[in-house]
Amino acid sequence: MQPIEIPRYIDDPVHFLLWSVDEVAPICLGLVVGMFVGSPGYFTLAGFALTNVYSRFRDSKPDGFPLHYLYWNGLMPTKCKMAINPFVRKFYP
Repeated sequence: MQPIEIPRYIDDPVHFLLWSVDEVAPICLGLVVGMFVGSPGYFTLAGFALTNVYSRFRDSKPDGFPLHYLYWNGLMPTKCKMAINPFVRKFYP
């Protein structure tokens, strides 16, 4: 069993019990969708599997990688006028 890191700073991610919110969200979403569909067990297990895959992906990348990935591929809307266009790959002086 690996030790759990307790957040010490204000900019650490939000935690729910021992897990960060982005790890708990797929499990809760699977449970809610499963209740609507009529099989909460299957969807909760799918949420656990998705959380496992996501946590392995997140641990192998630097902090904030999913947001950077969404922005770089143009999937995250932004109102910032100073940010570069994510679709321009080369800049010429």
